[in-house]
Amino acid sequence: MINDKYLILVNWENPCRPVKRDALIPVSGVLLESEAAENLKNLLISINAAEKITAVSGWRSVTEQRRIWDDSVKENGMDFTRKYVAAPRHSEHHTGLAVDLALKKDRIDFICPDFPYEGICQEFRQNAPMYGFVERYPENKRHITKIFHEPWHFRYVGRKHALIMTTENLTLEEYLNAL
Repeated sequence: MINDKYLILVNWENPCRPVKRDALIPVSGVLLESEAAENLKNLLISINAAEKITAVSGWRSVTEQRRIWDDSVKENGMDFTRKYVAAPRHSEHHTGLAVDLALKKDRIDFICPDFPYEGICQEFRQNAPMYGFVERYPENKRHITKIFHEPWHFRYVGRKHALIMTTENLTLEEYLNAL
């Protein structure tokens, strides 16, 4: 199970080789790995959220991640950027397995989108494990993930893994250690 392609660990210590764009499929305006895309689509349909929740970001190339990093440093400073933006080759978005979501509004913050713990967003969060997604950076696990709380960032790990991780309140790092 540790070699499962959906359990790839990407963080400050573990860079990744980005998947190629042509290996991905579109869903909700972003590109994701095919199984992740299908499950995201089905989850949004199951809770009738296609018109209420929008995908802000899915797969990103290294070039795009570099632009986001550089723009954030210029606009927000290095401190903020290191808290909320992964360095190029250290972003889960390179895998096609991560998606940032937002409550649909006229204005959406690309770096820190609004995805509250209530209403349709909370319904998404509660149903996410049944479709293979976990909230990747919970508030109380920053000491483990080394990433600030991101209630909008979801990672596809597969249904079985997501259900166990959620039931046991484990981050991907903790889950991989347990395996």
